[in-house]
Amino acid sequence: MKVLNIGSMNLDYVYEVDHIVLPGETEASVRLNVFLGGKGMNQSMALAKAGVDVYHGGMIGEDGQPFLDACKAYGVNAEYIKIIEGKTGHAIIQVDKNAQNSILLYGGANQRLTEEYVDEVLRHFGQGDFLLLQNEVNQLAYIVDRAYEKGIQVALNPSPFDEKLRTVDLKKVSIFLVNEVEGGQITGLEKPDDVLAKMREMFPEAKIVLTLGKDGAMYAEGDVTYFQPVFAVKAVDTTAAGDTFTGYFLAGLMEGMDIPDILKMSAKASAIAVTRNGAVQSIPMREEVMAALKEEQ
Repeated sequence: MKVLNIGSMNLDYVYEVDHIVLPGETEASVRLNVFLGGKGMNQSMALAKAGVDVYHGGMIGEDGQPFLDACKAYGVNAEYIKIIEGKTGHAIIQVDKNAQNSILLYGGANQRLTEEYVDEVLRHFGQGDFLLLQNEVNQLAYIVDRAYEKGIQVALNPSPFDEKLRTVDLKKVSIFLVNEVEGGQITGLEKPDDVLAKMREMFPEAKIVLTLGKDGAMYAEGDVTYFQPVFAVKAVDTTAAGDTFTGYFLAGLMEGMDIPDILKMSAKASAIAVTRNGAVQSIPMREEVMAALKEEQ
């Protein structure tokens, strides 16, 4: 059993500000930091740090060498990352004094995947393997269709949610990892209980994780539901919180852990991540997460 993540790689330019800039406003930033990010890379790093043998697929530009270096450093298999001419994707991120963020994305190389590239990468994976996807790369509908044909279990974090997702056959998704906003966009509903119930109706065969920020997370599979509260911490930067949760959740699922234990581990990992700046750098190692959980007992 292997896990492939075809996902985005972004250079994150993080500006610390007093408040998120308003339309027409000019504001001086307190500090600028440059981090490796992109939901795809964040989630691959979370998987690797959680102890999973993960393969990352996607494209970077000529300025993308830091991603290959990071993959080597953290144990992410980078053999399917392709370097092309042009710029790597990047993000402009504002983080305010309350640790809330606002993110502007430039797709760059992330938006230049081809069907031929997808076919070549998926050729190395098959029945029983996992494929993790987000919505920061192109060819998403094609990737889902080809993976489904090969019997690969598709896990989807539909972020950012946009019209591109309307072209994806979501019934081919085995695992949904959505926040309350994305869940609302999929179902047209607002209350978490209603969102989860509707998604169970729409995708009766799927495992569904609905994250609720400070209100915790919910899980549904068939007639079974679970709730996981958050671990209270002083947040510094919430940028990679959801990606950390996603990576640790899939890690636990692949290991056959019980769902309540997976949710608790994922929530603790996410809680640790928000106490640190950056994306990749903020994600904790499995040993740290398990030690922190032991202290909670």
